[in-house]
Order: sequence, then structure tokens, then C-alpha cells
Amino acid sequence: MQYKKLGKTGLKVSELCLGTMIFGSQVDGAEATNIIKAALDAGVNFFDTADQYVQGRSEEIVGQALKGERRSVVLATKVANRMGPGPNDVGLSRKHIMQAIEDSLRRLDTDYVDLYYAHLPDYDTPIQETLRAMDDLVRQGKVRYIACSNFRAWQLCQALWVSDVHHLARFGCIQSPYNLLTRDIEYELLPLCDSEGVGVTVYNPLAGGLLTGKHDPNKPPSKGSRFALDSIGQMYYERYWSADNFDAVARLRETASAHGRSLTQFALAWLLRSNTVTSIIFGASSPGQLEENLRATELTLSQEELAACDDVWHHLRPLRFFYGR
Repeated sequence: MQYKKLGKTGLKVSELCLGTMIFGSQVDGAEATNIIKAALDAGVNFFDTADQYVQGRSEEIVGQALKGERRSVVLATKVANRMGPGPNDVGLSRKHIMQAIEDSLRRLDTDYVDLYYAHLPDYDTPIQETLRAMDDLVRQGKVRYIACSNFRAWQLCQALWVSDVHHLARFGCIQSPYNLLTRDIEYELLPLCDSEGVGVTVYNPLAGGLLTGKHDPNKPPSKGSRFALDSIGQMYYERYWSADNFDAVARLRETASAHGRSLTQFALAWLLRSNTVTSIIFGASSPGQLEENLRATELTLSQEELAACDDVWHHLRPLRFFYGR
């Protein structure tokens, strides 16, 4: 396992981060604990959760499983999604952030989180209000570093400017979707992060499981897959389940097989080759699946393989004249 600095900070995180969105739903507490322990044994020191995941149950499971390991791990959680029926139980207002951190700390059974994400943009709240609230949490010691997720490049740039001008805590990284079928962050977001020293953690590295190559476009999603879950299945279906993506997966599987790789490990290794990406957030529903994913750290893709990946992407997003030069 390799460890990388998170942007300009001095924080070092493992290149693979265990995502825990399905802990408490698809994966029960006991099995989730086994997966977390196996990840720790493999050198993973970075764990990602959110208050919204299974309405807080994921945080509870993660906090319980990390008992005795808290000082040695980097624990991340998030705020912004709806956590109650009231008008202030959602978003990035000072009121919601201050309440949400207390709730997360209680569920995680810890007195601080290492990385606190603004889970998504809040168009009703000025970014200065959000950053001042997060800066206060850093000063209080309840949060070590702050970050954002699902922000567009201009929103991240604006936030960095506000932090610099007002001497507030700065977003140390951004979490965005990135995989062989979803590469749009390469156009503006990744160059911005590279220029400004912002770390990048990526989610959906396997496109919700489509890049495992196990799904058949002519059959309904298999039971237990992301695409079949009651809570998020429709979202993943609309995000990735398309004829173009299945054609791309077939081409990528052919390339991976020709070089003796599993498609899963091939897709993760492709992400690991990026100098701008700090850590890849991956899920696992069993210790065996965890072990398979971790083997991706042992692979180095050839220029021929990388070129084949680019060909697939250009088929999905044909090269056209772009406004920036």
C-alpha cells in the first residue's frame, strides 16, 4: 500500500480508501467489521462515510469497528444531505453544520473527524457562511481538515478564493466521480486541483459495479448489486446502465483479458496511475471482494493499455472543439 499527501496538507492517506455507504443496509454490522479489520491489516488507513448513509447507521458501524484504532486512521464523514424533516435539517448553513457535526461525532463515538466534507453544493447558503462554520470547527478541534464533494470546478475555485481572502480553513481535497466511463473531471476540475494543490478522492471507480463486467444488458440487474438496491438502485441505473456504457465495458474487458487482467483490477489500476488522484474510494461487500480490489495496487498498465482506454473514452465522448485553450 502506498500513501500520498492530501493536497497541500501534511496528512498522508492510503491510495485506496474504504467506502462504507452500504454498511448497515447491504452489509450488516458484523460483516462490515470484518471488512474494516481486513482493510486495516492490508494497510488501508483511510475510511469514508457520511451522515446520510443509511441515515447514520454507517457512521455507527464504522465508529464501533474502529475502536482501538482511532489514532492510526484517517476518518472522513460528510454534511449537507437531509437528515430530518425541518427546513434547517439539510444544507450547508451554520445551523445545520453545527448540529450535524455533533450528531456525527456521537454516532462515530469520537471527539473529532479527520476530514469533513461538504457533501454537495448548497445554492441557498453563501459559501462564506459555510467556510466560516467549518473554520470554527477546525479551531475547536472537532475537525482536522475540511473538503468538498460534488462541487463544480468554478465552485471549488470560488471557495478557495474566499478562504484565501478571509484567512479561513481551505478545502484540502475534493471528492468526485471518476472512472473509465466517467472522465469529465479531466477537462477542468483535475487541472484546477493540480494547479492549486487540492487533493482528489474519487468515488464510483467501478461505475456502480458496471466495470466488474458481471452485468448483462439483456437481463435485469442482479439481486444485491447497486443497481437493484431499493434506496439507490434507480439513481445508479440512470447514471450508468446504458447501451453505450455496456459497449464500452465489452471493449475494456477485451483489453484487460488480452493482458491477463481482471476488469475490476484493470479499472482500479487505471485510476491509480494518475498523479493528481490522491485516493480511490472503493466499496466491498465481503472480505474476499476487498482482497480482489486491493490487488489492483500491484498492477502497472502499459502504454498500449492506456491508449486503448483513451480510445473507449473518445468513443463515448468524441473529441470536439472546446472553449478553453
